[in-house]
Amino acid sequence: MKKIVVLVSGAGSNLQSIIDACQQNRINGHVVAVFSNNANAYGLQRAKQADIPAHFINPKAYADRTSYDVALFKAIDQYAPDVVVLAGYMRILSPEFVQHYHGCLLNIHPSLLPKYPGLHTHRKAIENGDQEHGTSVHFVTEELDGGPIILQAKVPIFEGDKEEDVIKRVQSQEHNIYPLVIGWFLNQRLVMEGGTAIMDGNVLPPQGYASE
Repeated sequence: MKKIVVLVSGAGSNLQSIIDACQQNRINGHVVAVFSNNANAYGLQRAKQADIPAHFINPKAYADRTSYDVALFKAIDQYAPDVVVLAGYMRILSPEFVQHYHGCLLNIHPSLLPKYPGLHTHRKAIENGDQEHGTSVHFVTEELDGGPIILQAKVPIFEGDKEEDVIKRVQSQEHNIYPLVIGWFLNQRLVMEGGTAIMDGNVLPPQGYASE
C-alpha cells in the first residue's frame, strides 16, 4: 500500500478527509506520518486519534528556512513516502525542499488559481465582488501557489455572504477533491512532467482536469 505524509499547520480538516478516504479505501494508500511547524496544530491531535505518528518540528530551533526544511525532509524520508501532501501548511517551502520531492509534492489552495495566491483569499474574493470562488489542487513548484493545476472546484458567492460562509463552502469542496487527486496520483494516473500536469497520458489544460 502506498505511503502518504501530510504537513499541517492548523485544524487539519483536509487531513481528516484524507484519513477518512484511506480508511474507506477511496485512496489506495495510508497516512504514515503527519508533521507540523505548530505545536498546537489540531491536525496533530487528529493524527494521534487515528494512531498515526505525529511530529512537531520547531522552526525556532533552526537558523534559517533552508536548515529547517533540510531537517524536515530528513525526518519525512524516514517514512519513505510515495507522496507528500500539504494540507494547510502555512510555511513557504525552500527550493531545496521542493526539489527534494519534485513531482511528488501536492498542495491545495483556497482560490481559483492563478487568482489570489497567498493569504486571505476568501476575503479578497468578497471584497472584489466576485460571484464565484473555489479551490485548486496543484503540484508544488518553487513559485508560490504557481505549480501546474490538477483540479479545481468552484463555489458561488452570494450577496451578503460573510467570509466564514465562503470558507465553509470552499472547505466542503476541498474535502471532496483533495482525496480524489491523491488517489489519482497514487494510482499512477497523474504525473508532473516538464512543468505540466499529465493525467492518463494527456496534458491537462491550465485550469486542470475537466476545466470549462
